[in-house]
Amino acid sequence: MTPRREPRLADATEIAAEHGLTPARISQFSTARTQNAAGTAFPEPVGKRGRARLWDHAEVTAWFAHRAPARLTEHTPPLLDPETLLNAADASRYLGYKNTNQVSTFVRDHPGYFPEPDVVEEMGTAESPYRRQLWKVATLKEWMATRPGRGRRAGTKPAPPLPDVPADGDPDELLGASQAAALLGYKSINSFSSALAQGNLPLLKTTDGIAANAGRQNGRRRWTRRRILQQAAQRSSGTRR
Repeated sequence: MTPRREPRLADATEIAAEHGLTPARISQFSTARTQNAAGTAFPEPVGKRGRARLWDHAEVTAWFAHRAPARLTEHTPPLLDPETLLNAADASRYLGYKNTNQVSTFVRDHPGYFPEPDVVEEMGTAESPYRRQLWKVATLKEWMATRPGRGRRAGTKPAPPLPDVPADGDPDELLGASQAAALLGYKSINSFSSALAQGNLPLLKTTDGIAANAGRQNGRRRWTRRRILQQAAQRSSGTRR
């Protein structure tokens, strides 16, 4: 039996630092039960550290991922060639985020929410390799116009449908986020991403592998079909372990 996860807890100061806000603003969100663009209220505190209130970090991150702050809707990105490549920090600035780690957070914690990089460069040495992910300005502009929480605009493309994934395939085959979302019965990869970030899929907290030699899929989390189906069984029975 997989033990229930122990959530990472964060206070208003930590949350504010991550999202370029003030602790007072985070407290206002909580007190007013401010809703994001998807109509979800700001998470309730789950504990205290001294006198400071604490929130489940994953729940707060998921809430912010579906929030469209006024400063972003009013942000005018600089004029750049659509083919210009930007790394995660530069992409965050281009999109109007004060936190230069915001794009990295989206990619790490919310699979499927942010577009996959257009280029993945293998860097470093054989002893210490790392990957640099790069996005085209055109990719970022398209995401700005269609990102979750903003609603559909006339002429924008709908999200691609989830793949048709057989449940009776190789149980040890490694599957990605869109395939996992399909097997779990979600209607979109964004719903799956939000559930994963909020800890509602505890068996998928641990991954079984990382995509390698897969072009733009490099570095993406993978789970075995067996693990995903076990999570699907728990989800259908309404149990969380």
